[in-house]
Amino acid sequence: MPKTNYWADNYVEKLTSAELALQHIRPGQRVFIGSSCGEPQHLVKELSKASVRFTDLEIVRLLCIERGPLTLVANRSHSQQFNIRSFYLGSGYPEKIHRDKRFTTPINLSQIPHLFKSKMMPINAALIQASPPDDFGWMSLGVSVDITLAACESADIVICQTNSNMPRVLGRSFIHVNDVDHIVEHDEDLLTIQPLPELETANTIARHISRLIADGSTLQTSLGITNGALMLCLSKKNDLGIHSQYLSDGLMRLFSMGVITNKKKGFNDGKLVAGSAVGSNHLYEFINDNPSIEFHPSDYVNNPSIIARHNDMVSLNTAMAIDLTGQVAADALPYNNYTGINGLLDFTRGAAMSKGGKSILMLTSTSDNGKKSRIIPNLYDIAVVVPRGDVQFVATEYGVVNLFGKTLQERAMALISIAHPDFRDELFSKAKELNLIDIDRKLKQAIKGVYPLKLEETIAIKNISIMFRPVKPIDERGVQEHYYTMNRRDIISRFFHEKKSFVHDQIDTTFEIDYINDLTIVATIGELGFEKIIAVGEYFKNAITNMAEIAFSVSREYQGMGIAEILQRKLAEAARDNGIKGLVAYTSPENKGMIKLFQKLPYKITSKKDEDMIILNCLFSELK
Repeated sequence: MPKTNYWADNYVEKLTSAELALQHIRPGQRVFIGSSCGEPQHLVKELSKASVRFTDLEIVRLLCIERGPLTLVANRSHSQQFNIRSFYLGSGYPEKIHRDKRFTTPINLSQIPHLFKSKMMPINAALIQASPPDDFGWMSLGVSVDITLAACESADIVICQTNSNMPRVLGRSFIHVNDVDHIVEHDEDLLTIQPLPELETANTIARHISRLIADGSTLQTSLGITNGALMLCLSKKNDLGIHSQYLSDGLMRLFSMGVITNKKKGFNDGKLVAGSAVGSNHLYEFINDNPSIEFHPSDYVNNPSIIARHNDMVSLNTAMAIDLTGQVAADALPYNNYTGINGLLDFTRGAAMSKGGKSILMLTSTSDNGKKSRIIPNLYDIAVVVPRGDVQFVATEYGVVNLFGKTLQERAMALISIAHPDFRDELFSKAKELNLIDIDRKLKQAIKGVYPLKLEETIAIKNISIMFRPVKPIDERGVQEHYYTMNRRDIISRFFHEKKSFVHDQIDTTFEIDYINDLTIVATIGELGFEKIIAVGEYFKNAITNMAEIAFSVSREYQGMGIAEILQRKLAEAARDNGIKGLVAYTSPENKGMIKLFQKLPYKITSKKDEDMIILNCLFSELK
């Protein structure tokens, strides 16, 4: 019978010091370093000390915490000694990291294990960190499985630092003592990161996108989302699931609140699945031997076909910039050190393939303390991470738009509407120069208005979910379709004359509004970006009288459901809050419905006849 070695004996035989273990690495070799918070700090420090004997050693890494020892190695070493091949650039465009961007390898994270295993990129040595072995000789890679497992399986030599502080994480996170070559016992604190600073803009973005996420959805979140934004966006949801590249403190908190149950994922039910954990020591304690959590390598977690198997898969990622056609750059940002090419496109495409899935990209509207717009005319000199054809929802603090299936003109108008108001004029002009917008189109007040999120409300009427919200410049086609479907009587009632054409110039007052002096609220059904407008309510302020004229139209099949009354209530509340004195309505004596509707307002109503019209008035200061 063949001789077998007991793992415990092998463990003792393989025990050595870091200094001796690293002597097996030769100049000119390629060395993988365990990524992010799983970086084996002790081994890397010893590698730095031994750097004098190396030339052309290529360090391969995915993500390095910028205060970690690997960064120190790169900073202290000369180019003849170390080359850093990174699958991630680093944080926030510091001068040195930007200068070293030529060493990055753009690749989707799901493809890196194949790059290693196929030997297209041979790994000579892997320096990793793991938990001490269990009773069967299995060591857990703990907080960093992602591409580390593939590197271990592919490397000629595996040097493992065992650390009792490394959590034992379930799933495909284990490597056996028999499968490593050298073991260095060294306990030290794991790398941690501080919470991102809370930004009010991030919290506003979270409020915008919250309504896009249904109970029971499965989520992927990037590390660039602040804990506060996560709470605002998700804390009121139920039965969420997680399938994500990274696990963070914010997700841990949602799990402890009972928001995350993983019961309705439709795949890996009951399990929170991730590839790595990046956060605090509390997070590492949370994942230790937790049977509800599984870590898997990136060719599983980031595989778009696996991602797509989940119910209502929603990817939440941060971006650096987007151009007016929808191309996205997503390298590192200040306070957001963990974006990049690596996993973003995997989840963008996987979520899009999921039944009911959504891909949401978030970015603050400006950078450099408001000096630069993140929505730009063209990505001339910035790498495109997400092609325009893959982009769905885009959110800033000024709103959220859906670019899927939209023309370049619709995309440009949509993105300008959620850019910072200070940059909308310039973007509009540039869009015309690029032939993205009709040269005859004029920029009116609507494009400068700040979308009033507080006016949004979803109401169920006769089991139909109806969204009442302020109109947006991108609603032009929807408003036109609504008017074209109205019958002759309703058109005359709304416009006071027979009307068969609703071209841009004839109805621009409906959607070219500033949300204060002119406001239009629409009732819609369907998904954001593809809603059907079933009703339109408008007010127009008379600057002389400080009174607002109101008008309504409701699609025939939705009349009699109280929709116009809701629109009137919301318009009245908004007008009052905007300092308008009262409301006025012009209608014909035969339009009993409009007269009855106006009389439902909680204010004293006066009316007078002017030729063949009835003029209805009310002042907000005079309650019934």
